[in-house]
Amino acid sequence: MTRPTGLLRLFALLVLVASLAGCKTMGRLFDKDAEKPTETLPVEAMYAEGKSALQAGNFNRSALYYQRLVARFPYGAYSEQAQLELAYVQYRQAKTEEATSSINRFIRTYPTHRHIDYAYYLKALVNFDHNKATLLRIARQDMSSRDLGATTQSLNDFAEVVRRYPNSRYAPDARQRMIYLRNQLARHEINVGLYYLQRDAFVAAANRGKYILQTYPQSEYEGDALALMAASYTALGQDDLAADARKVLEQNYADHPYLEGDWPRGRGFFGKLNPFSGK
Repeated sequence: MTRPTGLLRLFALLVLVASLAGCKTMGRLFDKDAEKPTETLPVEAMYAEGKSALQAGNFNRSALYYQRLVARFPYGAYSEQAQLELAYVQYRQAKTEEATSSINRFIRTYPTHRHIDYAYYLKALVNFDHNKATLLRIARQDMSSRDLGATTQSLNDFAEVVRRYPNSRYAPDARQRMIYLRNQLARHEINVGLYYLQRDAFVAAANRGKYILQTYPQSEYEGDALALMAASYTALGQDDLAADARKVLEQNYADHPYLEGDWPRGRGFFGKLNPFSGK
């Protein structure tokens, strides 16, 4: 009986030693975590680190410091600014959903912040850049079945900046981007109209031209819209409507390619009507 009891005591001793060693190791790990700058620096120093990393283009490090700053110090001027700059960092990292979520949270929490105009502008910019690649990709494809709802949302976001803060430093750029987006949406509609025209859906094509004039006035594609209407009404035998559309086209866009053609004569007409065809 003596031998087994001694073995049990030895085993128990070994387990105790191992436990103490484990605790010591875990203690060192916890001490190591506690020594991390993100866990020990005061708020001013943490913000400075995040800002410095942002200016150096080290977005991962910047995000790390901003996120821990907000977690450790959820209130105060440094936290507010860190949240806004974190959204910008996420935008630069192409983390669209995270950036949008951060911006929306900021707008809800600080609706009267002195940089709230920038928050709305940044929100629009995130959507704009997210959709830019899509616009470039689909510009060369058949537009009839494409949904540009996200592009419309981006346009609305910039319009919100201009409406809310017309004197903001960001308003001029927002207006320029609105012009670009309106032209892209008008171009989309022109391609849809051409799609209908090529398939002899003349009523739908004419209506698409009217829609462009009503929805995107003064866009780069007003002349194309008028040409689309003139061509469609001519095909429908609506001579008066066709003549009216052609007259307005001649008065405002005398050098439009449609006026030089003799339609219908082959697919070459569509290349004249739509300068983007075949690109």
